[in-house]
Amino acid sequence: MPNLVNVTYAHTGQSLSVNRQGMREMQERVYEQRNAQYLLIKAPPASGKSRALMFLGLAKLYEQGLKKVIVAVPERSIGGSFDRTDLTSHGFFADWTFNPDYNLCSPGGETSKVKTFIRFLSDPAATILICTHATLRFAFDAVDAAAFNQILLAIDEFHHVSADVDNKLGEVLRAIMHNTSAHIAAMTGSYFRGDGVPVIAPEVEARFTKVTYNYYEQLNGYTYLKTLGIGYHFYQGRYTSALHEVLNTDRKTILHIPNVNAGESTKDKYREVDTILDIIGEVTHQDRGTGVITVKRKSDGKEIRVADLVNDSSKDRDRIIAYLRAMKSVDDMDLIIALGMAKEGFDWPYCEHALTVGYRGSLTEIIQIIGRATRDSSNKSHSQFTNLIAQPDADDDLVKISVNNMLKAITASLLMEQVLAPNFKFKSKVSDDDKNAAGTIKIRGFKEPTSQRVKDIIEADLNDLKAAVLQDDQLIRALPGQFIEPEVINRVLIPKIIQRRYPDLTDTQVEEVRQYIVADSAIKNGEIKDVGGKQFVRMAGKFVNIEDLHIDLIDSVNPFQKAFEVLSKSVTAKLLKVIQDTIEAGRIQMTDGEAVILYKEKIPLFMERHSREPRLNAPDPLEHRMAEAIVYLRNKKRQLKQERQNE
Repeated sequence: MPNLVNVTYAHTGQSLSVNRQGMREMQERVYEQRNAQYLLIKAPPASGKSRALMFLGLAKLYEQGLKKVIVAVPERSIGGSFDRTDLTSHGFFADWTFNPDYNLCSPGGETSKVKTFIRFLSDPAATILICTHATLRFAFDAVDAAAFNQILLAIDEFHHVSADVDNKLGEVLRAIMHNTSAHIAAMTGSYFRGDGVPVIAPEVEARFTKVTYNYYEQLNGYTYLKTLGIGYHFYQGRYTSALHEVLNTDRKTILHIPNVNAGESTKDKYREVDTILDIIGEVTHQDRGTGVITVKRKSDGKEIRVADLVNDSSKDRDRIIAYLRAMKSVDDMDLIIALGMAKEGFDWPYCEHALTVGYRGSLTEIIQIIGRATRDSSNKSHSQFTNLIAQPDADDDLVKISVNNMLKAITASLLMEQVLAPNFKFKSKVSDDDKNAAGTIKIRGFKEPTSQRVKDIIEADLNDLKAAVLQDDQLIRALPGQFIEPEVINRVLIPKIIQRRYPDLTDTQVEEVRQYIVADSAIKNGEIKDVGGKQFVRMAGKFVNIEDLHIDLIDSVNPFQKAFEVLSKSVTAKLLKVIQDTIEAGRIQMTDGEAVILYKEKIPLFMERHSREPRLNAPDPLEHRMAEAIVYLRNKKRQLKQERQNE
């Protein structure tokens, strides 16, 4: 299947160039806000967040009088990103250096690490400590909150924090902000939280100064990487039977197999790894010192190097991780097979292809995985993300889940397309003489933001809000057909999502946010063309002069229209009908009695007369109802079969 998203970048080199202090573009942007007590840094993978924190932390220590810096990362393997670093050679006033005893991302139990953490707090000579989120949680429980006064706490991969009351890291953050004078630097390469729980409550987030560096700025400023593709490949049966169609071992690849609890999993992750190796060729040997597996390819006999990160043995995993950290050459590794690892914070610049099996419910996880392949490197001009997903089967008891996964995967790709595109600014157009400036689109009837609150949401949270909209279960039902009028989606359902996410907004503010998100989605999902010195944007199947845009026209466009076009071109008519019927089954209001009567008395006569089943899109109300009865009964049959299997 071809890519759903293809993006080309100018590779200007701007995002990698450094100033006289050795700072890249994103790092300089963070450093400009170094006086803020609470900083929330949203920037893509590979933009240099680790070093940005080093610059920030040293400024806090040497210029602002803070006593210590604590860096917390989600897992030990990421701790290496914050190791001692020479900064003065590149123009900065100090180096990032610390006592290696206070790098707690080394092997060992939590008990000893907590003791070392506590010792660090009272050690007057110690200034920097690196630990995991878990160590931070345990250590916080063991000391008085006042011990964090005048400390910069940097939380890497901040999306692990949650406003959920059961989130322990979130509890630590709230307690430190409420009870101490600590400074906070929250860093994340992800713009979303897939479980729908906000990372922090709106009133807490409002206390943070936000620094945003978007994906387009990052990738457009690269030196080598020019194009990025995002695509999906659908399979039937077991995913291993289709793997040969999408796995090309000539491309540096990270392959993420499904979680053992996922429907795509065979429930034996070790056998899956063995099967993958057998698909590639013959294992000739495994290095005892590094854990690297050498496989002789079936196709041409070439030997390739493979890393197995699925193996749970801590000894085996530690040695292969150590090897991966020390890699210096493009020839050191060809394929990494992983399950929960090699996502956030994992640095393999040579990676060209992120191949993921199974739908990922978290957009955070998707963007993290894509980020493994979007680092700039001289060995590649193109990066690829491919999601291998089970194709829905009408006879499958779990067809509803498969359909939902498929639709959400496609909407996730549309969201990523918008994240990866250049940003526009929208303003109200008052007269015909009111022309569009570069990067700005003027729309008649458009309500511009009138409050700082709305401006902040648009500036920093637009992608989060789009994620909430595009992954909403009710809106997903609009994807495979015109089941919901575009005006209902845009003017009724989207405002409800905005109100749920931002309950403090007034009706006027909700409308301002709504218009911005709808306009931004419509323009970015549309195709823009330059013709005769004028710009046209494709909306609802036709091109419209951008100078003639009106908010009413934009509200008449289904934000899922492009996804429907993708589906129509990518699947067979039979599969599209399965998808439509499955969605419609959840909307039908019917009794068993009515369905049986229609099925026994009306439908046979109709099929005899027309030589086909009744159609859901039929203009005749009776034919439409008969079609609903068929869908209703098929869904009922699947439910009964599932119930018997569960007994």
